[in-house]
Amino acid sequence: MLKRFSIREGDVATMAGKIETGVRHELDAPFALTEEQVGFYQENGYIKLKHVLSAELLEHYQQAISRRVAELSAGTLPMEQRTTYGKAFLQIMNLWTESPQVKEFVFGKRLGRIAAELMGVSGVRIYHDQALYKEPGGGITPWHADQYYWPVNSEKTVTAWVPLQDTPLDMGPLAFCEKSHRFQLGRDLEISDESEMTLKEALGHFRMEDSGYELGDVSFHAGWTFHRAGANATDRPREVMTMIYMDENIRLTPPKNKNHRMDMERWMPGLEPGELLNSPLNPVVYSSASELAGGSE
Repeated sequence: MLKRFSIREGDVATMAGKIETGVRHELDAPFALTEEQVGFYQENGYIKLKHVLSAELLEHYQQAISRRVAELSAGTLPMEQRTTYGKAFLQIMNLWTESPQVKEFVFGKRLGRIAAELMGVSGVRIYHDQALYKEPGGGITPWHADQYYWPVNSEKTVTAWVPLQDTPLDMGPLAFCEKSHRFQLGRDLEISDESEMTLKEALGHFRMEDSGYELGDVSFHAGWTFHRAGANATDRPREVMTMIYMDENIRLTPPKNKNHRMDMERWMPGLEPGELLNSPLNPVVYSSASELAGGSE
């Protein structure tokens, strides 16, 4: 006769607690970068790293991230009424201020430490996070460089791009032009149809990396590295979470365009040009000095 087994509510809570403890530990645990990987990033302006985060961790946080994206994008216009930029993705920024669980993910030291080591700085602070969800049928993300938008005095900036599912070519993964972080043309272009047309021609002599991502892969690209993404031709959303990291010692510069002014008001309230980027919205998430002292940021 077969015995019946049941799991008590207390056992379920204990199992859930162990899973949560495990993923939190993984979020902060070091990732072993090699000298070759750091050299590749500094030479090419980007790197795609394998097996950075586990499937269990990504599934755990994907639910919280997607839930808030759905809530905060409920009033989005229908696809046919949007601009090229609007068709590219649903873009929800600073989710860490909206959800304690998302904050855990954004403030994880593993990715922050990778960012610091790739850039060769002592620590990094958050500029802002953003969820980038390319809906089924969503259009291309035009060629652009992120740092066009940022009024900062250093090129020690990097974005971590974290897919929350396998992301094959037909889902619109990020594509990079190798070594384009040293290219000057196009740095005055915001993301648009114009940037797509102009940069597609200007960047033609660069090698492009446009392969897909497996779950657990994470890419890092420098602020001036030109990149794009294809359309999502699948029937499921391309769900991606990103964090923009900056040198913990970075400072503001006088705004040079309308986007600089908007970013200053939105992401660093109360700060003036010349000041350290240390508003309450820009906390340090990883610092080697704090780690050596045994403290926490």
